[in-house]
Amino acid sequence: MCYKFVDLFAGIGGFRLGFEKVGFQCVFSSEIDNHAREMYQLNFGDLPFGDIKKIELESIPHFDILLAGFPCQPFSIAGEKKGFNDIRGTLFFDIAKILEYHRPKVIVLENVKHFKSHDKGRTLKIVLTTLNDLGYTINWALLNGKDFGVPQNRERTIIIGYLGQKEFNFDYLKQQKCNKLADILEKDSPDFEYLKEEEYTLIENPKKQLSGLIFAGYRNKNIRLKGTKPNTKHLSRVHKQPNRIYSSEGNHPTLSSQESAGRYYILHNGRVRKLTLRECYRLMGFPDDFKLIGSKAKLYNRIGNSVVVPMIEAIAQQVKGQFFETNYLNKNQFKPKQISLFDSELIYH
Repeated sequence: MCYKFVDLFAGIGGFRLGFEKVGFQCVFSSEIDNHAREMYQLNFGDLPFGDIKKIELESIPHFDILLAGFPCQPFSIAGEKKGFNDIRGTLFFDIAKILEYHRPKVIVLENVKHFKSHDKGRTLKIVLTTLNDLGYTINWALLNGKDFGVPQNRERTIIIGYLGQKEFNFDYLKQQKCNKLADILEKDSPDFEYLKEEEYTLIENPKKQLSGLIFAGYRNKNIRLKGTKPNTKHLSRVHKQPNRIYSSEGNHPTLSSQESAGRYYILHNGRVRKLTLRECYRLMGFPDDFKLIGSKAKLYNRIGNSVVVPMIEAIAQQVKGQFFETNYLNKNQFKPKQISLFDSELIYH
């Protein structure tokens, strides 16, 4: 049986790639950004619906799974009410309306690492409460892209719900060996942009951090004087992420949706250069035949806003097994950080 999903806040289709690899079928998508919609159509043959707020609920075909990498917004009510009263006016309200109308069996939501502390924890708590009120049993965890084969330290909040009394078990997710950054780099490209030796400073004996990052040096940009603490002026250029240089023998830090200039610098084979666009897409697990169109600035924004495809594929595999197959067991397990709804950090202040 082919189970169907809708792809909301679809971006360029990272969720769709992961779920289609497992055999699920997309029957509807929605994305408001026009450039993302163009890329989505080019790669999948479907033009996503635009503004989610304008979707007529009855126009969405039947589906089994709702996928959404939705933006986080603060909620305006004090948090003492429940359900729609707490989420009205937010983009999550539109997701909840679709859930209430269509009652899909499964929901998978994705957001940034710090979603749990957004608006002092109120945002997450109200989201979970609303989903519970709609009849979904919820579990959630912080997952990292580097645990799914890509050399990028990218932590994300994943929320998974089931319509009924069955809880998703994150322990069954299959872990993949993390490659080092050098393993996914292009061998040669006309797009390589090297820095001159006088434009950067390398540090001696760089050490690998627990995250897998190897900070190797920094660009010789002007030292920022305003707002720096005493005796830290020499560090000001190092603290700015676009000035940092990382060794290709380790992982790469999180690609940012705000970095439209693609200022990701690496030390590889004794030279310092920027990552190419194709390398950035590889860092998110996108295949090389994924088509890129538009300006570089937009393409960097799109990939920084996307999801790690192998991580989504692993989630899709477990969604299929745990919720749609009987007697399913995956022996390859690891334990991501699962956090209770009643975690002390989520208490309102």
